[in-house]
Parts: sequence; structure tokens; C-alpha cells
Amino acid sequence: MSAPLGVILAGGQATRMGGGDKGRLRLGGRSLMDHVIDRLSPQVSGLALNANGDAARFADLDLPILADSIDGFAGPLAGVLAGLDWAAGQGVDTIVTAAADTPFFPCDLVPRLQLATDGMAHPLALAGTPDPRRGLARHPTFGLWPVALRDDLRAALRDGVRKVVMWTDRHDARMAEFPDEAAFFNVNTPDDLVQAEAML
Repeated sequence: MSAPLGVILAGGQATRMGGGDKGRLRLGGRSLMDHVIDRLSPQVSGLALNANGDAARFADLDLPILADSIDGFAGPLAGVLAGLDWAAGQGVDTIVTAAADTPFFPCDLVPRLQLATDGMAHPLALAGTPDPRRGLARHPTFGLWPVALRDDLRAALRDGVRKVVMWTDRHDARMAEFPDEAAFFNVNTPDDLVQAEAML
């Protein structure tokens, strides 16, 4: 399977952090986004950032900035769609997404997502980790997505679908299980940032 393009999802409003660009918060002297770029870029054939508002504020990253094409902060699926449309223009079949506020995700994210979709006509998978209560916790901002389903996703978003798993379940998405529960720890609050510093 050829290397997918990577898309960092940073299109949210970061309300629990008081707004602003959460990916710009500092962790170990560097931004959360820097940590995410370092982990994702070796695993993909190219990288872009899904973000809304003035793209110029990310000029220093030297990445394509992809805004949502669906109005009204439609959630991660809108960022996935922006990435799929970008990939279609590049002639690439798949993308892998990662959240801008999750600095410790696995360095083998992409190959394990690809392995989980072996044999699928339209490779679609989400990352998962063990959960003592639910058995398996899905991490819907970390996935492998096929360009072939982008028009289906566009129609679903226009119909009001916002929950990632509601759409991925329709297409029998696979699960790539990762053993480390802490790997997908994300920074949502100031307390989370303190915890991330300790983890670092």
C-alpha cells in the first residue's frame, strides 16, 4: 500500500482552553503542533494542516492550510473531508489524520492502520486502545480514510452527521488496536497540559 498523505486536525474552537490555537501551546519548550508534526511527517508522503480562520497565523509551519468546506464548525469529519479533497487533487488514494493536541501518539500509527485495512476495497480504520470499562476506546481523530468515500462523507455532513463513528460504522471501519492507553492522551484543559509535561 502506498504512503498516505497526513492531515493534522486543528479546526476546533478549543473552548475548554479558553479559545485560540491549542496546537500552539508549549510543551517541553516546543509547541504541541511541533510534537505532532515530528511524529506524523516520517510516516506519510506529505503533510497539511486543517485549520479555520486566518491561514497566515500558521505561515511559519510551511504547510498547506486546509479550511473546512462545510460551514459552522462541523467537527472532525469536516477536517477529514478537507483532507480528502486535498488528497484527491494530489492524486493520492488515502489520508491519515492526527489531532493537533495529542503529542504522544504512536510512531507506527500509519503502518498499523494500513495493516488493519488489509483487503478492504476502501481502506477505512480508526485507532483504538484498551478501555477497562468499554473494552476498547476508539480515537476518532486518528484514522485512515479513503479518497473514494469523500463524496459520501460530503453528503453525510450536509445531512447533519457530526459524530465520526456514526459515519465510519456505516462503512464497516476496521479498528487498529494500540496497547498503550496513554498514547492518545490529548490536551483539552490547563490541567491536561500540566499532566503532559509530567508525561514528557
